[in-house]
Amino acid sequence: MESATLRDISLIIGIWVSIYGIDSWRREYIGKRRIELAESVLAMFYEAKDVISYIRSPFGFEGEGSSRKKKESETPEEAKLLDQAYVVFERYDKTKDVFNKLKSVRYQFMALHGTSAIKPFDELNKIVNNIFFAARMLSTFWLRQGRVPMEEEQFEKHIKDMHKYEAIFWDEFDENDSINNKLSDVIKSIEEICRPIIESKRTLFGFLNKKIFIA
Repeated sequence: MESATLRDISLIIGIWVSIYGIDSWRREYIGKRRIELAESVLAMFYEAKDVISYIRSPFGFEGEGSSRKKKESETPEEAKLLDQAYVVFERYDKTKDVFNKLKSVRYQFMALHGTSAIKPFDELNKIVNNIFFAARMLSTFWLRQGRVPMEEEQFEKHIKDMHKYEAIFWDEFDENDSINNKLSDVIKSIEEICRPIIESKRTLFGFLNKKIFIA
């Protein structure tokens, strides 16, 4: 009777050890995935910030924007202004891989961290769309400048609106730059989500997700 009881206890312990080992492996696997994804996403956001700075740089090169499809009716002067507005699209196209990668992991990130965690992704997308919208508006404003007769009040509004879109289109390199301030908020938001996960590698969370049993 006593030996049977010991066998039962041994069996229970064996089952518990197996279950604990599987659970430990599962927690390690999930924890590792969360950390790797957090590191990757945070790095991509940092890269996207740099790319947006490049896209908005007021310093250009000869021939930039010339990939735009031109109309036969355009004069050389009009083509030059339209090419200038097209620069952001051309630069984005050269660097779009980082944004495509962020789009590809957006739902994966949401699955691991909840719907609220994708807000930085959406805000980053809004920033890019705002830059594109400003470029489209400026292509009209620049063509109208000095070519379309305006009353004084109309002209003042034209200048005010044009400067508003130019402040989005070009990096102003100062603390009042609205796009850079929005980008800083986005980076802060994604850091608040990713940093604790990344730093957990050196905390109790990381310890609990280490392998206990070595095969």
